[in-house]
Formats: sequence, structure tokens, C-alpha cells
Amino acid sequence: MTAARKVRIATASLAGCFGCHMSLLDIDERLLDLLRLVEFDRTPLTDIKTLGTRGPCDIGLIEGGVCNAENVHVLREFRAHCKILVAMGACAVNGGLPAQRNHLDLRDILSEVYHTEAGLAHGGIPNDPELPLPLNEVHPIHEVVKVDYFLPGCPPSADAIWKFLTDLLAGRTPHLPHGLIHYD
Repeated sequence: MTAARKVRIATASLAGCFGCHMSLLDIDERLLDLLRLVEFDRTPLTDIKTLGTRGPCDIGLIEGGVCNAENVHVLREFRAHCKILVAMGACAVNGGLPAQRNHLDLRDILSEVYHTEAGLAHGGIPNDPELPLPLNEVHPIHEVVKVDYFLPGCPPSADAIWKFLTDLLAGRTPHLPHGLIHYD
């Protein structure tokens, strides 16, 4: 008799603060319960750096908005390897705090930071092929790829993540009661 294959979960982070990943880790001892049902692929809990080397993931949790060309590439690759994609947190859902720059012109921002700000010796705007090209605006991830579920919050609490994942793993449409959704 073969054991049933565990659901494989992976995570990724784009432009944001990594707070959603911290909330995932904050489910604390419930991680042990979760490990009975899932296998973690690329997450802060593993040392796996490349997604897809072990096949597709069943559930991908991604936090952060899309602010540069590298974010677009990472997001598209991640989506291609995840059967279900979950936008986790305000930055992924609506651009969050990084999107506060959207009402400003990118050229003005770069000029202010690199030409006039004290302490930078009036250097030039970085122009190195190693640096990702910034986008004119920060975008929520659903503007770039198809998203299957949205897990709001800034960040979503550990309890919200736990409820969301356990609903999904049980085959239920995730439903978060009002008390589990907050923006701190």
C-alpha cells in the first residue's frame, strides 16, 4: 500500500516587507500538524532555492507587489509551477505600501533619491545590468498573472493563514470570518 502524496506548498516574495512569511511562521506548533498534510517546497522553512525542480507545486503562496522587471519574471515562473496561486497580503492583493509611489513620476523619484538627497554625494542613478529595471508603477499580482485566491491582510494573521490553508486542504472554499481579517 502506498501512502497518498502530500500536497506540495511553495512560497515566494516580491516587493514588500516579508511580513506575510513571518505570519506563516507564526502558526507555530501548528506547523507540525500541517506537515502531516503537506510537503514544503520553496519556503523559509526549507533550503530549496529553485521552484519546479521537484515537479509542480499544488499551492503557491506569494506576497509582495510587482515593482520591477525581476518581480515580473519571478511571478510568471512561480505561476507556471503552481496549480493554485494565492495572493497573500495587501501588497500582493492591491500593491500595498509599495504602491504609494504610484502617484509620483518614477523619473522624479530616482532624481530625488540619487541626485539631491543628502549623503549620496550626488551620484548618478544606478545603471547596471545586475539591477532590475523598475516599473513605472507597482502592480498587484493579479494584473500580471491569474490568481486563484486572495488572502487579505497586512499581514494576514497566523490564524487567518491557518484557517485559509486548512479550508483549502479539506477541499472547502476558504472563508475567513470578519475577525480574522485585519490591517495592522
